[in-house]
Amino acid sequence: MTGLERLRARVGTEEALVVAFSGGVDSALLAVVAHQVLGPKMLAVTAVSPSLATEERKQAKRFAREHGFAHVEVCTDEADRPEYAANDGNRCYHCKSALFDALEPLAATLGARIALGTNVDDLGDHRPGQRAAAQRGAVAPMVDAGLTKDEVREASAALGLSTADKPAAACLASRVAYGDPVTPEVLARIERAEAAVHALGFPVCRVRAHGQGTVARLEVPAEDIDRAAAHHAEIDAAGRDAGFDFCALDMAGFSSGRMNVLLPLLPTRTAS
Repeated sequence: MTGLERLRARVGTEEALVVAFSGGVDSALLAVVAHQVLGPKMLAVTAVSPSLATEERKQAKRFAREHGFAHVEVCTDEADRPEYAANDGNRCYHCKSALFDALEPLAATLGARIALGTNVDDLGDHRPGQRAAAQRGAVAPMVDAGLTKDEVREASAALGLSTADKPAAACLASRVAYGDPVTPEVLARIERAEAAVHALGFPVCRVRAHGQGTVARLEVPAEDIDRAAAHHAEIDAAGRDAGFDFCALDMAGFSSGRMNVLLPLLPTRTAS
């Protein structure tokens, strides 16, 4: 069986699903397949908070309209939770807890389980949110079906989804150095800077915030570093216009989860 066939079979074992839908490649595939298999018994829900970039929110709404599935937005309150704002190694746990607090009433009304777009390749990374998902009884159909990230993209391409080759786009809070507080102001600063860098012709980039939100460290793919260096004046201006005092180009290039190198420097704490 193909990855798409395995996913359809797994989704077909559910009576109803509330899909946590960010509009990224994983949740987009899950939402479309769940809609195909479950019809009106699938609801896609996008969590709206300062950690969701405005453009990502727009794209999620547009994707749902194009594919005709039920979609609503809910506001989540993680930014108001001190344990989330503290930004220790368990930030994602607290974020997912806020997400489930918002989704569970909807799921209860529909008699549905909450489904996340986690794939097999996500399991080896530092993702405390998966612990929250397990505690709250959420399901991960793509993990159960054994789909890797490559298979997610292959299945998306087979369905003709515009997200098949969409770059990964983690939440804005993942750009803030562990130990520095996550605030709406810093998240807005990151969003403005990344939008400006995208406009300069760098569709894949990360603006990582350090120094209490005063320093922007830009990551672009290794093959784009020379080109980014040639645009140093524009990139520096973009960072300063966004509200950063300093802007640096990371010469190691883009790598997902780069902030995790800071985890060993944090005090050991465990979310329950």
